Amino acid sequence: MSLDFDAQRYPYPSRRTVVYGSQGMVATGQPLATQAGLEVLKKGGNAIDAAIATAACLTVVEPTANGIGGDAFALVWTQNKLYGLNASGFSPKAASAEALTHAGIKEMPQYGWYPVTVPGAPSAWAALSKRFGRLPLTEALKPAIAYASGYPVSPTVSRLWKKALADYTVNYTKNKGEEFKPWFETFCPSGKAPEAGEIWSSPGHAETLTLIAETGSEAFYRGALAEKIGRFAQKYGAWLTVSDLAGYEPEWVEPISVNYRGYDVWEIPPNGHGITALMAFNILKAYDFSGSRENETTYHRIIEALKLAFIDAQHHVADPRFMKYTVKELLSEAYADERRKQIGPSALDPVPTPSKGGTVYLATADGEDNMVSMIQSNYMGFGSGLVVPGTGIALHNRGSNFSLDPKSPNVLAPSKKPYHTIIPGFLSKDGKAVGPFGVMGGFMQPQGHVQVVTNMIDFGMNPQEALDAPRWQWTKGKTLQVEHGLSNAIALSLAARGHDIQMLPDPTPFGRGEIIVKTSYGTLAGGTEPRTDGSIAAW
Repeated sequence: MSLDFDAQRYPYPSRRTVVYGSQGMVATGQPLATQAGLEVLKKGGNAIDAAIATAACLTVVEPTANGIGGDAFALVWTQNKLYGLNASGFSPKAASAEALTHAGIKEMPQYGWYPVTVPGAPSAWAALSKRFGRLPLTEALKPAIAYASGYPVSPTVSRLWKKALADYTVNYTKNKGEEFKPWFETFCPSGKAPEAGEIWSSPGHAETLTLIAETGSEAFYRGALAEKIGRFAQKYGAWLTVSDLAGYEPEWVEPISVNYRGYDVWEIPPNGHGITALMAFNILKAYDFSGSRENETTYHRIIEALKLAFIDAQHHVADPRFMKYTVKELLSEAYADERRKQIGPSALDPVPTPSKGGTVYLATADGEDNMVSMIQSNYMGFGSGLVVPGTGIALHNRGSNFSLDPKSPNVLAPSKKPYHTIIPGFLSKDGKAVGPFGVMGGFMQPQGHVQVVTNMIDFGMNPQEALDAPRWQWTKGKTLQVEHGLSNAIALSLAARGHDIQMLPDPTPFGRGEIIVKTSYGTLAGGTEPRTDGSIAAW
């Protein structure tokens, strides 16, 4: 006889405390993936091996937000230097904005083949392993392969899985072509999404991960898996080809940063929109936020700075080959001074509109001062709704962020990377690592970065406290979504300034984050996300 309970019901407030470790730490939004990273650390792997193991495992145990057919970005601290990896894919060579507009399509589609770009995640695992890993890729991917044979689904993943099934069934895929049937056959073979605690398996996923591990991801881009992807695309007349996959390589890039109150805040450069957070920090650093976080003026200024940063990011960020303004120009003091002048006592009404996302974030660290901040995504949950038959490869829809406006630097074009929302973050001070941080969730991400960093730097919060604090998200115009934990007094004060306050009962739109920092004792301290199945494993 077993207890009968609801894994989705939590009516009482609970508390998490900071987790400490010395030899290693892994933080993710899914406990089994966290343990996969720790397992690899204990086998002699370093923080990079742990990040690879965790990232691959998340494609299995949290398919509602990422997959083998998605993109990835990473910031790696090793040997007193920060390295950046951009493993986002480009559009197919046959991609054409004109073809879509001539067909009467006014905005990039969110589902189907048009928004599918070359997936970069498998290349990220191989590139990280080759350059910085200590263990073979076959060893790092073992936990993920094992879980693909069966694992108990966690509560948040189950809830989002059900939502995806409902969305795909009603709105997008069930009645719009047989190319969408493999999604249902792979992720809902019994016609329903798995319940929390129910065992789910994907044999095709295990076989795919095994091939990626054994070939260093070559099979995905220039081998058997590439052929399967190519045949699936060709069957439906898609733009994506085997040639597009074969021509892809991830890029090692120089991270970008601004100094905020003596700390260097690091992000990946465009085509990602981490620069949004940096532009906001540049605007905010002229203000004095000493004292309590619970101050209406502080809230208002942070909100307005992020609005202005978003306006510019959405107008200017694109594949860097096509940007009209450089990173240096967008992060200049002169730019920050001019934008700061726009912030007055009342809410601004800007034009661009952030949208939803679907992403996983992970942070790892070891006892040798290696740290990784990594993010991986299929976008909008499972992505395009397309799954390569028999492989478990859910193809992302990252190309939906392209514009069809020919005047935009982000307009769809052949072999071009789209404006990208997933962004890993990192903090350092005086040339020393402080640690990785991130908040996943589409256009919430730079807003989450600014909120958790100001929580720690300006208001002295510990990593767990910084993640626990009530969040808000600007969505459009003067609309500000806030969590119920936000004080009524602050909400009323912001409303008096012209902000359109919307209290949301669902915490999902406010992102899910993880933080690891190095303490003055040389130990590791971590905080994990209470809005999901967040977990930290320490050694």
